[in-house]
Amino acid sequence: MENIRRYIAEFIGAFILMFTIACVILMPTSGVIAAIAIGFALMIMVYALGQVSGGHFNPAVSLAASIRGALSYKRLIPYMIFQVIGASLAAYIALSMSNGNSEILTFNIKNMMIAEFIFTFVLCYVVLMTATSYRTDGNSFYGFAIGSSVTTGIFAVSTLCLTAFNPAVAIGLGIIGVASWQLIGLTIVANFLSAIVAALVFKLTIDE
Repeated sequence: MENIRRYIAEFIGAFILMFTIACVILMPTSGVIAAIAIGFALMIMVYALGQVSGGHFNPAVSLAASIRGALSYKRLIPYMIFQVIGASLAAYIALSMSNGNSEILTFNIKNMMIAEFIFTFVLCYVVLMTATSYRTDGNSFYGFAIGSSVTTGIFAVSTLCLTAFNPAVAIGLGIIGVASWQLIGLTIVANFLSAIVAALVFKLTIDE
């Protein structure tokens, strides 16, 4: 079993590394400052509030954490509700401060769901590996790792998907009008499926 864990870990690491490199080379993205800002916003909030709630801010992460056993199921739904409310409120406030002319984005559905799935997996898996495992208990790098997961995803696949990697954020993107609610719904499905897979893979790669 120890060897299987090593093989799975090597597969995941090589796959995500090459997928990111290929996307960046073949589908050049823009908005460098936006990607860094988003990743760092997550990072600083994880560092600030992780000691209080675990610093999920993401229903997909909370679902993965519950399956992993790091969040009780009785707290899961309240976590999700407050995450969606917070994201929705932020979206409405931002919309009220803008001119309200959001560009409607369209994507190839298959590519969109694959991209959202892969980097939601990265985010959830990194959270579980760095912030919930006894092997990294008390580390000081988890916030940077989690925030950087989002930045990496935005750099790699911003031409393919909404780069939400988070059902609450996806709802907020729907509120500000950057995508149809059909795309929002498919994004959320990809996010939650990815969270489940991330939690199951975590259990395969860590002996706890």
